[in-house]
Amino acid sequence: MSAVIWFRQDLRLSDNPALRAALAGSGAVIPVYIHAPGEEGAWAPGGASRWWLHHSLAALKDELRSRGSDLIVRASDDSAAELLRIARASGANRVLWNRRYEPAAIARDARIKTWLRQQGLEAESYNASLLREPWELKTKTGGPYQVFTPFWRQSLMLGDPPKPLPAPRRIPAPDRWPDSCAASEFALLPQLDWAHGLRKTWKPGAAAALTRLKTFLDSGLREYPRARDRPDLAGTSCLSPHLHFGEISPRQIWHEVRINAADRAPDPRWRESRFLTEIGWREFSHHLLYHFPETVGAPLRPAYARFPWLDSANHLRAWQRGRTGYPIVDAGMRQLWHTGWMHNRVRMIVASFLVKHLLINWTSGARWFWDTLVDADLASNTLGWQWSAGCGADAAPYFRIFNPMSQGRKFDESGNYVRRWVPEIARLSNNWIHEPWAAPEKELRQEGITLGKDYPAPIVDHSRARAAALAALATLKN
Repeated sequence: MSAVIWFRQDLRLSDNPALRAALAGSGAVIPVYIHAPGEEGAWAPGGASRWWLHHSLAALKDELRSRGSDLIVRASDDSAAELLRIARASGANRVLWNRRYEPAAIARDARIKTWLRQQGLEAESYNASLLREPWELKTKTGGPYQVFTPFWRQSLMLGDPPKPLPAPRRIPAPDRWPDSCAASEFALLPQLDWAHGLRKTWKPGAAAALTRLKTFLDSGLREYPRARDRPDLAGTSCLSPHLHFGEISPRQIWHEVRINAADRAPDPRWRESRFLTEIGWREFSHHLLYHFPETVGAPLRPAYARFPWLDSANHLRAWQRGRTGYPIVDAGMRQLWHTGWMHNRVRMIVASFLVKHLLINWTSGARWFWDTLVDADLASNTLGWQWSAGCGADAAPYFRIFNPMSQGRKFDESGNYVRRWVPEIARLSNNWIHEPWAAPEKELRQEGITLGKDYPAPIVDHSRARAAALAALATLKN
């Protein structure tokens, strides 16, 4: 019984339930990737994600070849027909894949599963990307959770997830491989090479993901609670893009943390660690997207649909380019453009600034992140932006408006993060690095800095912007 395994956001061989099911048969296994951006609806991968995908597919192909297999790559906006053609050409009678949870993917996969079965093929899907399926956790009234703490508490009460599956040593190949194209034909890489910062920062692929996890567990996990909010430190795991593309699974992370806790510092409460709680937030985001699919473009709280956004194109452009005049905001936006990633604390700061200082709709920010983040994940992106805008589940109240100066002083006390990404003002002392417009004119002249020329003056006044945001919020109560 030969099987086609359809890879999507599960670009790994270890802990891959669909691959394990395919290997359980007695026949060949035909790994397939179908590039079908037209089937993604309005959320086809952005530029940074396409860069990552190109290199991740290459890594997967190399890994498959090392096990006597290969990766068939096709481009089509009719994945069902393509899968059937590959199955017929290879003599396979099963098509297997791991689930995705975005609204368009759920609808597409349901149609494909029904249609393939009608064609006489077996078609099954599996969970490879979550600790729990979104429908497994319910409130006492039987509905979905909208608050994180009870959601995660119930998840922990269910015990440890299954142990991850090892990667197979060999994968049986078909007598004849179906036709394939090269991933380079998809034009995933940018025509104008803006990806030098991504190349310097990242190495896509499952092997790199496991290396990054090991490095973090060995040298970063113990300091994570203290360092996680410090953008000037390498205090986080940076596993988010690897998780999004399925180069590593949350089950692998969970059990490696368990082993680390047992080996280094036995602690019966390791499941409640701050790091695993962040995995829990990822789970929560998928739970919400599954139960509230409309939130990718509409607020979970309906009243916010009436919010009086200003949506200034000039302000949006300044924010995107890191030219707002607020150093911690500009540092984050420049880090994003250069590396395809931004520290999570800074993500909250820049998001708050966009929606509450500039009164620009959170969907504009979500779109920009979608195109520029290597870890652009629809569930996490939606949760994060609705949280910042105060219109989603378990969201920060809208009247909680981050002060970018105090946030900078608190989480980038040395100013090293700002100095790295905003070199125009790097010579300023710590007293003024997060508030250069307040610096004495003598110090600005001494350091050769002219605000409005070398570095922009603030595009909005913090106090006035805060008052305007609260006034806009008040309109929802009337």
